[in-house]
Amino acid sequence: MTDAVIIDSGGANLASLQFAFERLGATTRISADAREIACAARVVLPGVGSARDAMMRLRLAGLTEVLPTLTCPVLGICLGMQLLFERSEEGETDCLGILPGTLRRLSPAEGRPVPHMGWNQLVPLRADPVLEGIVENDYVYFVHSFALPLADTTVASTHYGAELSAIVRRDNFWGMQFHPERSARVGAQLLSNFLRLA
Repeated sequence: MTDAVIIDSGGANLASLQFAFERLGATTRISADAREIACAARVVLPGVGSARDAMMRLRLAGLTEVLPTLTCPVLGICLGMQLLFERSEEGETDCLGILPGTLRRLSPAEGRPVPHMGWNQLVPLRADPVLEGIVENDYVYFVHSFALPLADTTVASTHYGAELSAIVRRDNFWGMQFHPERSARVGAQLLSNFLRLA
């Protein structure tokens, strides 16, 4: 049985994400088939590029209706996390609306360019099974220009001019603003924790 279905969102990080799961001994499939995704044991929604384009691809595949109904563990990564929310300021885009909130554009400043790109620290804010083995100030790898301020769904934050949501969760939906597949040991631990969710 496949451990997780990775949604074919058209992003260039699909192969690296699949390799990251394979290194953990997990079997994955890349698919945009709504029926296969609806029956999956776990679903991963990756994403790179713009929110508007990503939502268009999901709509064309018939996934905007399927994703909110999933009861299995679902993990949104980078743009995939952002798409779980109601809205993004990027193109004033309506997203999936599974989680409450609006993604805001990061504000550039001297020494703090946008996009936020590179290693930054995680600060766990509350207990969650996806954080098992993660300690305060572990580093993960970010590449993003839009972010969610701290919210009721935030389980871990990061600081980039302000406190931002790095990991979010509501019910069976998790999101990681960073790229766990590019985050070395810490990213592998987070993906391993996700694979243990039932």
